[in-house]
Amino acid sequence: MAGSGTESDPWVLRTPPGSSEYTMYRDGDQIVCMVGSTRLTYQARAIDDLHEWLRQQGGWVLLGAADEQKPATEGTVEAWGRSESNPVGGWYGTRKGYRGRFGMYLPPLLEELGMVELEHNPRNNRVRALAQA
Repeated sequence: MAGSGTESDPWVLRTPPGSSEYTMYRDGDQIVCMVGSTRLTYQARAIDDLHEWLRQQGGWVLLGAADEQKPATEGTVEAWGRSESNPVGGWYGTRKGYRGRFGMYLPPLLEELGMVELEHNPRNNRVRALAQA
């Protein structure tokens, strides 16, 4: 595993298509995602909550990454990450204006942690929970 998930030793990840590198680290109850100089933050509980939701889906789920200002396609990881029916009742992203892209940045972290299988195609990638994580 690349990095230990701290600010001084972050996880070094790549987007599902492999086109961009970014880092993530845990800071208390948040996951900080640094994409270049852009800082996104997500609730840390998203790691376990997303894994559990994917387990419940029982198969492949489209990522559906979208910026906060754009609608998310129903049934995707992105839509679930902002849905009122998820465990936090809405956005896992915590910084208004930068709450989207959940479907782009969280699944590679779960893959790094050994919790999911993730496709790495140029587009329309999917993710599924591993049986035991």
